[in-house]
Amino acid sequence: MRSRKVLPAVALAVVTLLASAPFVLMVLVALSPPGTRTLPYGWPESLTLRNFVSVLATEDLLLWTANTMIYAAVSVVVVLLSASMAAYVFARKRFPGRDVLLWSIVSTLMVPFHALVVPLLLLVAALGWVDTYWGLIAPTLANAQAVLLLRQFIRALPDDVFDAVRVDGAGDWRTYWHVVLPLCRPVLATLAVFVFLWHWNDFLWPLVVTNSTEMRTLTLGLSTMDSARTGPAELMSAATITALPCLLVFWLVQRHLVSTLTGRGR
Repeated sequence: MRSRKVLPAVALAVVTLLASAPFVLMVLVALSPPGTRTLPYGWPESLTLRNFVSVLATEDLLLWTANTMIYAAVSVVVVLLSASMAAYVFARKRFPGRDVLLWSIVSTLMVPFHALVVPLLLLVAALGWVDTYWGLIAPTLANAQAVLLLRQFIRALPDDVFDAVRVDGAGDWRTYWHVVLPLCRPVLATLAVFVFLWHWNDFLWPLVVTNSTEMRTLTLGLSTMDSARTGPAELMSAATITALPCLLVFWLVQRHLVSTLTGRGR
């Protein structure tokens, strides 16, 4: 009986160590003086923040970080609001063509984003949005997966809640804002993490739609850094700075994320 409890804990610890090893190695290289050999060859004799100061002073890292933050944050807010509104309508309203419209939206999940890059680029170019925040953000806001997930969650909410609100005289907007959104908080937090990570780590669309250095995102900017001039320690410093916001977002919403994944999101 005891072994049944110990073995899963040991397996989980091993998997955790293997998964975190690349991140730990990245941080060690970033904190090591230039030219120092780190794990697996040995532990660095000293740690320094010189590499972080150097990369922040010589590269446009702060500008790329600001661009990525705008790209990710605006996308999260707009996607969650638009998807939750659409999900509420599809889940609780009846109108002609509802199911056809819903499955038309869901069918877009079968089309890979790579197949849409050229049509989206032509559309953005026709609107004059190439190398702008509009062109970077607008084409990625339609998220059928978020609509489907939220719709299923709202459909599972008790009908008594909506009946009570309707008896109190609340309209659709008040029901959505004061009832649906608070009840959907756990699944919204989960979606926020996924949408943020997708946009924060996105490489293809920023590569296609941006031209200037001033509009680059972090992933695109890191790929253009000259490793011969910058050095591996500075590159790892920039990569560490890139990863920190993702860890911060997960830490902020981990309670809602865990409750959703374990089925206690309501």
